Amino acid sequence: QVQLVESGGGLVQPGGSLRLSCAASGSIFSINAMGWYRQAPGKERELVAVVSSGSRTNYADSVKGRFTISRDNGKNTMYLQMNSLKPEDTAVYYCNAVLRTRGSVLYEYEYWGQGTQVTVSS
Repeated sequence: QVQLVESGGGLVQPGGSLRLSCAASGSIFSINAMGWYRQAPGKERELVAVVSSGSRTNYADSVKGRFTISRDNGKNTMYLQMNSLKPEDTAVYYCNAVLRTRGSVLYEYEYWGQGTQVTVSS
C-alpha cells in the first residue's frame, strides 16, 4: 500500500504565499517523477510543476517565476512553494508520483493524493 498525503493548503490573500507538502509512505522501493497538479471548479486538471528523481524541474507557464517545486528523496517528500499568489491560482492541488513498490520493483505505477484546497481571495 502506498499513500500520498498533501498538506499546507488554505486561504490566502492575493500576493501572499503558501507552501504545500506531499509525503509518500508505504511499501515504496523508489520514486521516479513527482508532480503537482491542480483543478479549478469547472476546469480540467492541469499540470503545475514536476520534479524528476534527479531534481530536474518543469513548470506550467502560468506559474513560472512564482512557484518552486522541490523534493527531499530521503523523506519521500515533495514541496511546492507558491509566492505572489493570484485569484486564478485557486484550485484543489493534487500530488502525483510515479514509483516502484517493494512488491513490484519491475513496474512503475502512478499514485495520486487526495488533494488540498488553495483559495486566493481578499
